[in-house]
Amino acid sequence: MPTYNKLVRDRIPEVIENTGKKFYTRILNETEYIEQLKKKAYEELDEYVNTDNKKDAVEELADLLEIIHALSKYHGSSIDEVEEVRKQKAKKRGGFKEKVFLIEVEDE
Repeated sequence: MPTYNKLVRDRIPEVIENTGKKFYTRILNETEYIEQLKKKAYEELDEYVNTDNKKDAVEELADLLEIIHALSKYHGSSIDEVEEVRKQKAKKRGGFKEKVFLIEVEDE
């Protein structure tokens, strides 16, 4: 039996159950949950970085977005609040649309 030891989406046990396979899960405490959400964020980002086509890239971006939703809720926020902060930062500092690559800044 493969061992996963990782945070999975809420309905994964149901999906596994529908295949007739046995599985074991447990509910994480708050400390474990945030630790595993952060770990999952890195996992999903790595999967995105290693995509080589649009379909897979969009799938992985959707997974990252799901993690961002969960993280914002964990921190007592919402995706709407995160989006508002993103907009404020974009207005103040810009986004990444212009593809600016900073080489160096002269010291005084």
